[in-house]
Amino acid sequence: MSTSKLIFDKVNKTLEWFMIIIFALLVLDVLFQVFSRYLLGTSFTWTEEFARFSLIWMTILGAAYLNAKREHLSMDFLYDKLSISNKRKASIVIEVFIFLFALIVMFLGGANLVYTTLHLDQLSGTLRIPLGYIYAVLPFSGFLIMCFSIYHIVNIYTNKNNL
Repeated sequence: MSTSKLIFDKVNKTLEWFMIIIFALLVLDVLFQVFSRYLLGTSFTWTEEFARFSLIWMTILGAAYLNAKREHLSMDFLYDKLSISNKRKASIVIEVFIFLFALIVMFLGGANLVYTTLHLDQLSGTLRIPLGYIYAVLPFSGFLIMCFSIYHIVNIYTNKNNL
């Protein structure tokens, strides 16, 4: 097994466990919110904000995870009709577009958003967490998607059977 495959698998496993932990915290948070509202008769405002931030992180990290597994949403009706060589070319073009989107929108745009919100000292309403920390998931996931796209392009280019 190649070094790049080992790194790829290790990053995926770490990302998987990180998302499991976030999901578990989200479930505990929502259960606590329901418990406090209906059994204690009081509602804690921070639980709603924590749930929202957890869901944001799950969604953005999930996009990176699905990109790594090549299980992201796609319409493959025309793709399935292509020859093997054209499928390879189309797959590389698709990965390049994914890389460019992750670079421009998620990494650069996300880094700008993080910088701006940290520079302006914007805090979340209830938890008083700097919003830049919440938005940091964008450039992080963008970076992961770019790495995964490079990995997939190299795999497509070197392995003729890997589509």
